[in-house]
Amino acid sequence: MYAEERRRQIASLTAVEGRVNVTELALRFGVTAETIRRDLAALHDEGVVHRVHGGAVANQSFRSAELPLDARQRASSSAKTAIAEAALRLVPQAEHCTIFLDSGTTISSLGTRLAGIGGQQAYSVVTNSIPTALELSGAGLREVQLLGGTVRPISQAVVGSTALRTLALIQADVAFVGTNALSVEHGLSTADAQEAAVKAAMVTNAQRVVVLCDSTKLGNDYVVSFAPLNEIDVVVTDAGAPPAFVEELRSHGVEVILASAEPLRD
Repeated sequence: MYAEERRRQIASLTAVEGRVNVTELALRFGVTAETIRRDLAALHDEGVVHRVHGGAVANQSFRSAELPLDARQRASSSAKTAIAEAALRLVPQAEHCTIFLDSGTTISSLGTRLAGIGGQQAYSVVTNSIPTALELSGAGLREVQLLGGTVRPISQAVVGSTALRTLALIQADVAFVGTNALSVEHGLSTADAQEAAVKAAMVTNAQRVVVLCDSTKLGNDYVVSFAPLNEIDVVVTDAGAPPAFVEELRSHGVEVILASAEPLRD
């Protein structure tokens, strides 16, 4: 197992279980205690966990900080690729289906795969992501609609009242939605109220809601919640997701798909 995947699993375990121990983690992953300490130090520096004597505890505060788009694209890249590949199989095969794609980086990876199959399917895509709209526009899809409104520079997402009014008039077969965090108590959450409003509108106006979420986001909360568990049909995450958390999601009626791929070396 490479460092990226191990740290992703440690982050997820800490968020779900509340506390992790260096000795137990070393046994679990078959590495030295010193390796685990370096992992925890790196996760602490990223603000993912809080280092304590002998291990780490979950960062219990509701998060608000956002990373720039390029940094988010690099984070957990192998997991996001595997999740996007698995999500592609959930795209409806019916003709003339309409798909919502929001502005998450994992969603962007799915958009790249949709562009790859292009005109083979008669998809209409509605998105508030400028990079995704640009990539899909030349790929031969039936229709690509970029929502109008105000652009958030940090995410290159279109937000605001114009986007919300447009979404209110559209019904989609499926919404593929990203999230900064997923917890049983607060569902899906993100850092910005305007982006949350767009995500919530997509969830409301789609027959089926598929969430793409790498395992580092499980058990965490951001400041703005935009959808509870009962509005989610499927969560696609990576194999680092803690089994107990996966089972809890399933007990709430959420289908969970675990995507696996060879991790990339840091």
